[in-house]
Amino acid sequence: MSDLFNTLQLSASGMRAQANRIRHVSENIANADTPGYHRKTISFESEMQAGKMTGAVQSGQIELDQRELSKIFDPGHPMADETGHYDGSNVDLVVEIADAREAQRSYEANLKMFDQARQMSKSLLELLRR
Repeated sequence: MSDLFNTLQLSASGMRAQANRIRHVSENIANADTPGYHRKTISFESEMQAGKMTGAVQSGQIELDQRELSKIFDPGHPMADETGHYDGSNVDLVVEIADAREAQRSYEANLKMFDQARQMSKSLLELLRR
């Protein structure tokens, strides 16, 4: 029975991590046209309890993508320099959409595992009641 509850915890940790990833991808998409905006990336880390790996994941530290910002030519923009250019963002919408789809699919896979473990727990409890 505890293995089923562990499965629920592992699936829930995966859903939390992917939801956090989707949130940062959404922020990146929303700020794609913000001058000087650096894309946010997030990593995942294994959770540890009492020095042992639990199998669960958690969101790691948020990092800013240090790739060069795009140069945009617009002499009338208030942030333009003497050459008429200003720094755009380094967000690539194609990459962000691909990341969002990957995170969504990972979230759905964790959700299916969670639902399966929940159904198995329910069935086991029904059998034990008889």
